[in-house]
Amino acid sequence: MKVPVVVMRGGTSKGVFLHFEDMPADQSLWDEFLLDIMGSPDHRQIDGLGGADSLTSKAAIIKKSELEEIDVEYTFAQISIEDQLVDFQGNCGNISSAVGPFAIEQGFVPATEPITTVRIFNTNTQKVIIAEVEVEKGHVKTDGMCSIPGVPGTGSPIYLSFTKAEGAVTGKLFPTGNTIDVIQTPRGPLNVSIIDVANPLVFVKANDVGLIGSEMPHEFTQEKLNELEEIRSITAEMCQFATKGDATKKSPAVPKMTIIAPAMDYIDASGVERKASDMECTIRMMSMQKPHQTLAITGAICTTAGAFLKDTILSDIVSIDQEVFRIAHPAGIMQTKVDLIAGQISSIKVVRTARRILEGFVYTKKSYGFSYMLA
Repeated sequence: MKVPVVVMRGGTSKGVFLHFEDMPADQSLWDEFLLDIMGSPDHRQIDGLGGADSLTSKAAIIKKSELEEIDVEYTFAQISIEDQLVDFQGNCGNISSAVGPFAIEQGFVPATEPITTVRIFNTNTQKVIIAEVEVEKGHVKTDGMCSIPGVPGTGSPIYLSFTKAEGAVTGKLFPTGNTIDVIQTPRGPLNVSIIDVANPLVFVKANDVGLIGSEMPHEFTQEKLNELEEIRSITAEMCQFATKGDATKKSPAVPKMTIIAPAMDYIDASGVERKASDMECTIRMMSMQKPHQTLAITGAICTTAGAFLKDTILSDIVSIDQEVFRIAHPAGIMQTKVDLIAGQISSIKVVRTARRILEGFVYTKKSYGFSYMLA
């Protein structure tokens, strides 16, 4: 069987983009179908399109929307590499940055020069994302001078605005009702803040878990990763995503473990010296139980919103009084811009780049009811 597919890079992630109409009509087959085309479960994903990394084992399912003032509806899927699991619980901000360009090139949205605005409804979180995409001669512009840490070269900037992103997955800004929770760990009592904006994150202070905050991904030992997953699993149960014992398999993507520390000098993954004066804080995130090589966009959105909240563990680390918020991560520094109305956040904007890498067909092992797609 062959199915139309587009492979796109969005920010620091890469995934397969599919039309909703090209997915199995029986949605109970979606998990098996996506695992099939990505080559999971297999740590190399050798028999599929996956890149053997959580940042490249993702899918976006797009359809033209009939909702008022919405152009396209977008469903995100995180495909596990080594388990028979597809997680639809949260969204990916980096993949979101490629949805606008995809929608324009696929004809879902008319190309309007010089900027085409695409209003995206993310079905995972039931939230609206607004993408501003540069267009030239009727097509998405990909070349430009915008650079983002973690992606080689430069490209055309894509601006994403996350609006009313509170309670994206749990329906609550603070899923437990508390700004700080105290949980019991083998290390002893630990303060955490669970905040749900764009995606639910569980924040811990670096020094509370025996870290500095400037560690590179390769410096995390398996023992430390196990400790962090233990903490994340406890909070997954608190968010009612899964029991502690089942959280790694049943809710591996949310909440996202996030280690926060004050601004500090450090050397990033490219060997560039980063100065404390150029950032508000440092972040180290986990992605599917592994260290994130950069920083999830939804993580940046949630951290930015958290910086404006009172009485969380972020309050002791971050003090913000300007619209631009700078977050240091392993590959560099990400900036977000906050739009305030009457002192309240109306939207948080980030800049990304994206491009189409491949367009063609993926061959599946089973038919999934696609009688009209015989090769």
